[in-house]
Order: sequence, then structure tokens, then C-alpha cells
Amino acid sequence: MKIIFLGTGTSQGVPVIACGCKVCQSDDPHDHHLRTSALVVTDDDKNILIDIGPDFRAQMLREKVTHLDSILISHAHRDHVGGIDDIRPFNWVQQQKMEIYCNKEARQAIERDYHYIFAPHEFPGLPEANLHELSGDKAFEAAGVGVMPIKAMHKDLPVLGYRIGKLAYITDANYIADAEQEKLKGVEVLVINALRKHKHFSHFCLEESLAIIDRVKPRVAYLTHMSHEMGLWAETSKELPANVFLAYDGLAVNI
Repeated sequence: MKIIFLGTGTSQGVPVIACGCKVCQSDDPHDHHLRTSALVVTDDDKNILIDIGPDFRAQMLREKVTHLDSILISHAHRDHVGGIDDIRPFNWVQQQKMEIYCNKEARQAIERDYHYIFAPHEFPGLPEANLHELSGDKAFEAAGVGVMPIKAMHKDLPVLGYRIGKLAYITDANYIADAEQEKLKGVEVLVINALRKHKHFSHFCLEESLAIIDRVKPRVAYLTHMSHEMGLWAETSKELPANVFLAYDGLAVNI
């Protein structure tokens, strides 16, 4: 199994429009972040997408993805679901609806914002999807692969992380209860959001993410959903523990 980081940036991406800071003006591609998303590729070539943001089309073309088996949604903020309309080519190629998994709050938001997908219609070419509501307490299968949801909070909004075998992926969280952190024990690769170096009201900052990594003790950890306030990739990377890395767009990690 491997994970491909399709995007590692916050809701505005990096560079931020009209920003003149050194990160947004950097020529280093490690400092360029599309909106956060990841693709998990299993040993039997199943493609499981985690979040489908507004950069989805560009990410699929960049990585030359030719099939997509299911989508796991962390939450329904637009930087994590804004690409849903672009599942249409996969519907056409695969001749089936897309299987999408999320919690109750995300299901309600997606059904409201993308009502034309789920309402009866006769217009050809609209996206086709089956939306599956998760409780967050029970493991389930996506594309035949076992997945354990990890409940977390994004300020006042319940969000889901996901554990797939030895991989765990959590984004847009600023609180994970102890019982949910126990679900992370034994993971080899932990991906977790770290927005910036100083504290934020709805996202983990760097110090908070490192504290969870220290408790879970994965073999290796990658930070994602980073803003330009995290600093230059080359400089901030030197400040991290030996087994912790700043993820970047296009990075592929074998698990």
C-alpha cells in the first residue's frame, strides 16, 4: 500500500493569492501546496481518495489516475468537497456510481450543496454517487478494504480521520479524544494536520501535532494542511524530530 499526497495546503492553498511573503514567493516546489487531499493505493490496485477538494481535477491529471474506487470525506468544508462535480469522468469510464463515505454532518451538507446529484433527474452527464453515512464508531469497508474512522473535532464541527491498516490520516482537527487516539496505536505512518507554528482556534498547530505524534509513536509521521505561516519547507524541516516530515504535493510514501 502507498499514500500519494495530492495536496498539502490549507483552504487558500499556497501561494496565497496576492500574498508577497517569502513562502508564497518561493521558487521551491515543496512550498507550493494545492488544497489538502490524498490517494491511498492498495496492493491490489484499489484507489481510495481522502477528500475531494476544488483542485481535484488538476490532481487527478497530474497523477494520471485512471480509476477511482471510493472516496472518504473528512468533513464538508468546501476545500475538502469542492471537487465532487468532477467525479463525472470516473462515472463514465467505470459505468457506475461513486461510493462516498462521511459522517452525518458531512452527508447533510453534501446533500444540500450538491442536491442535483441526489435528486431524481433525467439530465444526462450529472455526477452519480452513493452517499454512505458513518457513525464513526464502527469499522467499515471501502472498495473491499477495511477502514476504521477516527472521530475528531474541528472547533465545533465533528470530523473524521481514517485508519487503513498501518496508515492513519487526520486533517482539519484541533481535538482528538483519548479514546480515539487509542485507535491510532500501532500505526506505522501517521498523517496529521499542522496549520502553522502558533496556536489556531480550529486546527492543530505544529506543537500540538508533535505532541500527538509523540503519544502515538508511529514509525514516521507527515504533516499536512499547512498554511504559508508554517514557513519555508527547507527551513522548517530542519526543526522537526527525525521521524517527522513536512509533506508536499506529489510525495508518495510506501507503507
